[in-house]
Amino acid sequence: MDLIVAKFDGSSLANGEQIKKAAKSVVKEYNKGKKVVVVVSAVNKTTDDLIELSKESVGSCLTQRQQAEIMAMGERTSARVFEAALESLGAKARYIDPYDADWPIISDSEFLKANIDFDISCQMIHNIEKILDDDEIPVICGFLAKGHGGEITTLGRGGSDITAFLIGNCLGAREVIIISDVDGVMSSDPRQIEKAELLNEISVEEIRTLATKGARIINPHALKYKDPKMNAKIINFTHSDLTANGTNIIGPFEDTSKKSVTLYKDPLSIIAIVGENMLEQVGPLKEITECLAENDVNIYKISAGNNSITTFIDKHDAQKAYHILHDLVLESDIFNSLSLGRDIAMITLVSPDVIEKPSIISDVTEPLRKNRINIIEINSSQTSLVILVDFKDGERAAKLIREILEDSADE
Repeated sequence: MDLIVAKFDGSSLANGEQIKKAAKSVVKEYNKGKKVVVVVSAVNKTTDDLIELSKESVGSCLTQRQQAEIMAMGERTSARVFEAALESLGAKARYIDPYDADWPIISDSEFLKANIDFDISCQMIHNIEKILDDDEIPVICGFLAKGHGGEITTLGRGGSDITAFLIGNCLGAREVIIISDVDGVMSSDPRQIEKAELLNEISVEEIRTLATKGARIINPHALKYKDPKMNAKIINFTHSDLTANGTNIIGPFEDTSKKSVTLYKDPLSIIAIVGENMLEQVGPLKEITECLAENDVNIYKISAGNNSITTFIDKHDAQKAYHILHDLVLESDIFNSLSLGRDIAMITLVSPDVIEKPSIISDVTEPLRKNRINIIEINSSQTSLVILVDFKDGERAAKLIREILEDSADE
């Protein structure tokens, strides 16, 4: 089946003219004999307006169930209007909302940020094939789900992206297309940098990182449903053409739900370089990293303070690095002295909890404190924590952190 899932965000449905253009782009592919599933968001700013209206009129008495029901009206309205637009162009269409028997997205009962039941949802999503076989275009409310008790739930901001990729995954779609008010993914924010350029392609991991760091491109949780065989792209609604160029999202989703704790097998050595007001100077980090790179010395970690820069080097390279950096200090106007410190153990914790669980750092550090293990440094990224402790405490610290992961898995 040559199947496309086309998801239209709120900005691409901002008015009647844009809805008609969106419908025309779908009918164009439909008339070529392609199967198209449409996922719609609420018309631009509708959800925000509904939230504000309900809170102003009801206040703190508004329940989460009521809020979910009210918020759902945006997508439910969009689906009905889009169906009508498709049929006005001669296509057969059918909207599907959470009160239909064929509604496909099933979740738990978390009203405002529901968790999808993947297995049951996939079973229900296959009911869409019957609609496609009847040469109809299914128009599905994005952002919404239905709890096991039949109640409407919502998937959180950007939830329509999740709807589109989930449906595409379960139906084996050839392509998922996100239609928005941007040409695709830019090299930077064009509102801040005029020279920002459109990227022809971006990997799943790169776009997930941008999204989790605050870029409003796509819901990062949607990409876990991107099958490796599935094409995906982001295009601008102004093209009125689903075949238009944009930014292609390439590569498979890497499952970060797996949790692990790794103790680096060898000790690291600390080399600290000191100087006055180094944060106010231009180039000290560049001088240190280039100097070591030119001599094939790898830096495992580096941190900067006002009067010092600390590098963590494999102990096997420590003496070599120490002498190289000493020569740099003698030649520099920025650096004054350096020292070679004690042996360090490096422990890496990989877990989705790093970005999703607010207490993850305290969960890790508190048991170490209770066991009198001193943390020399700790750093976090979107999926991992790197913890540095004295080498003599490395095995014990790693064991404690593994126990923390095991306990959290049982919760």
